[in-house]
Amino acid sequence: MLLAVFFALIFLTILTVVTSGKMGPFGTIVAMAIATAKAALVCLFFMHMFWDKSFNVIVFFSSFLFVSLFIGFTMLDTDHYQNSIDAFPRAPEQTTVAPAETK
Repeated sequence: MLLAVFFALIFLTILTVVTSGKMGPFGTIVAMAIATAKAALVCLFFMHMFWDKSFNVIVFFSSFLFVSLFIGFTMLDTDHYQNSIDAFPRAPEQTTVAPAETK
């Protein structure tokens, strides 16, 4: 069974690489869906959550819910400050100067 999960992870990794540039605007969504499936396989089988007590599984996955809520609320606020970020002057481009030749 562990070998089947391993080969499923390898297949999903190859699928991510193959579809990375070909999905257009949905590429990020597809990549995140594949990454979520891979994380679920790792949690269920390699971390033995499939056979664990259901209370431990609920606590483990509720932590992901709270992290996603925290990140989601943070991302909701980023649009409010985008105009201030865009108006901030950029630093001048740094150019490298060739060292002077010594005699």
